Amino acid sequence: MTAEGPRFGATPQNPDLLRWIGIQVLLLVIAWVIGMVVRRLLASRMTMSTASATLTGLGGLWGGLLVAGWIFSSSDMWRPAMIGVAALVALVVVVIVSLIVAYLHPRPGLDPIAEVATRGESDSLEFKSSARWNMRAGKRDDAMETVIAKTVAAFMNSGGGTLLIGVDDDGLLIGLGPDYATLKTPDADRFELWIRDLWGQRLGTNAAALPLLDFAEATDPQEGYERQEVCRVTIPPSTRPVYLKGPKGKGEAELWVRVGNSTRRLDVTDAVQYVAMRWPESVRVSPLTRIRLFLTMSRHRDTPTRLPRVVERTLTERLFSERARHGGGASGGV
Repeated sequence: MTAEGPRFGATPQNPDLLRWIGIQVLLLVIAWVIGMVVRRLLASRMTMSTASATLTGLGGLWGGLLVAGWIFSSSDMWRPAMIGVAALVALVVVVIVSLIVAYLHPRPGLDPIAEVATRGESDSLEFKSSARWNMRAGKRDDAMETVIAKTVAAFMNSGGGTLLIGVDDDGLLIGLGPDYATLKTPDADRFELWIRDLWGQRLGTNAAALPLLDFAEATDPQEGYERQEVCRVTIPPSTRPVYLKGPKGKGEAELWVRVGNSTRRLDVTDAVQYVAMRWPESVRVSPLTRIRLFLTMSRHRDTPTRLPRVVERTLTERLFSERARHGGGASGGV
């Protein structure tokens, strides 16, 4: 009597096993969806990673299946109604766990703007008296808008930071009275709409949505204006390069970064190096080149390094194509 080996045919020998695998994949997808929904809804109250949200949702689904086992018979196994009950229980579990996390580890609040202004300017804190009104010339000036846009871009391309608008160089909260006077409706809502539209034109729609804005009353208001508020722009670091375009989204695209307390524009060579070092995933090159880049960076972390030629060529072409897309030439900064 000989033992038979595995048999391969047109139809699976164990369809139940394949069905079980498919169900587990479905449960994992449902857990991920539930976790992401709750994570987004409670984003302002707590921080939870994608993996944590998914695992919590999966645990909730298992608990939901136990509950469903008391409700449905074996003939209803894996029917949509049963999975729906399990998903509902999982949703409740994820919400409860998220609220507990938010209670035990609340998201830290922002310090009062007046207190922040007393710290003085630094590599992560910048003061601007206005966003569009030239105090010296006594009129609206597009150059002031450019300064605001490039400062935000520089913070995004660096480690993030805070921009206080309506605060002078001495840290006095003089308010946004002149800026408000240039708006159809002189209030914070209209100011935020305007400045986000500015960022959308100069930095791109995705970048314009990243900063958070809040307002506080000016303690050293300027005379002759009704509304006296100060705007705080909290800017996170970007996961990809943010380029500053010209007025109305035209002109050369430039790469700005923070260097100490100042905002600097990088030329082509420096921009290539900076982008490759800060966002290596943006360079689509072979795995071997990525390993060479990693080893080069590891050996010379504190000194300037030369990138592999293929990386420099790829990034240079990408930077020039970015500029060409916005009407820029082949010379000047990036």
